[in-house]
Amino acid sequence: MEIYLLRYFLAVVETGSFTKAAQACLITQPTLSAGIRRLEEQMGVDLFVRNNKRVFLTAAGSRFLPRAKAILHEVNMATAELAETEADAVIRLGVLQTLPASLVAGWLHDFLADHADVRFDLYDGTEQELLNRLDERGIDYALSIRRVADDGTMPLFEEGYRLVLPRRHPLAGQAIIAGEVLANENMIVRTRCEVLSETSRHFTDRNVRPPLVYRTPQDERALSMVGAGVGITVMPDSYSAPDIAGIPLAGFGLRRTIALFRPRYDLPGRTRLAGEAFSTFLQKRFST
Repeated sequence: MEIYLLRYFLAVVETGSFTKAAQACLITQPTLSAGIRRLEEQMGVDLFVRNNKRVFLTAAGSRFLPRAKAILHEVNMATAELAETEADAVIRLGVLQTLPASLVAGWLHDFLADHADVRFDLYDGTEQELLNRLDERGIDYALSIRRVADDGTMPLFEEGYRLVLPRRHPLAGQAIIAGEVLANENMIVRTRCEVLSETSRHFTDRNVRPPLVYRTPQDERALSMVGAGVGITVMPDSYSAPDIAGIPLAGFGLRRTIALFRPRYDLPGRTRLAGEAFSTFLQKRFST
C-alpha cells in the first residue's frame, strides 16, 4: 500500500470534499479520485459514500480511519528520527493559513539569526488540518487558534477582526462602520477564514447581501485586491498594508487567540532542544 494513498484518504476525510482534498494535496481532482479508487480496490471495500455536496465515510472507512492515522503516525516519526542525522536540527512547523505571512516570516527571521543550526520545514493548513497533523505526528509544533486553555498550548496574542477597504475609499476615515451601509459594496470572500460563516451571518442578519466579486483561499492576495480597489473584506487585525484601512465593524466583536501548539509526544533530542528554544523565543517576544 503506497503511503501517498493514505494521505489522499485522510485529506478527503479532513475536508469532506474531493475538490478541496485535491487542492490540499496539490494535485488535480482526477488524480486524487483515481488514487482513492486504487486504495478501495486494494482494500476490497468502498471507503466513501459520494454525493453531489459532500462525501462521507462508509462503515468500512470509519474502521480504517484510525489505522490509516496510525500508519502515517509511524511513518512521520521515522522521518523525524532520520532528520536527526542531518547537519541541522529540524522543526516541522504548521502555520495557520489565516496568519499573515509577513508576521510569521518576521518571527522566523529573528529566531534563525541566533540559531543558524536550526531548519524549519513549514506546512500551511486550516485549524483542523493542523490538529490532524499534530495527531499523526506529521508536524512537531503549530501556530494556530487556541480554543481551549490547556498546558499543550502557549498563547501569544489576541486580536479581533476589522473591515478592510482601500485607503482612498469614502468610508476609510470612519471610526466604525455599520454593516447596513455596505449593501452596494463589492465584497471579497476569504474562503479559508475561520469566521466566514459568522461574517456572512452578520451581513444577512442586517439584510445586506453585497455582490461577491472574488473568492480566494489566499489572504495576501485578498489584501492586495482590496488595495487595488476590487472590493472590501473582513480580516484579522494583524493584517495591514500601506494602501488599505482597517476599521471596526459595528456589532462584530469576534476575537481569536493565536498560540503555539506544543508537541504531544517526545521529540528526538536535537529537535526537542531546538523546539524548546523556539518556544522560549516566542514567549519572550510576546511577554514584553
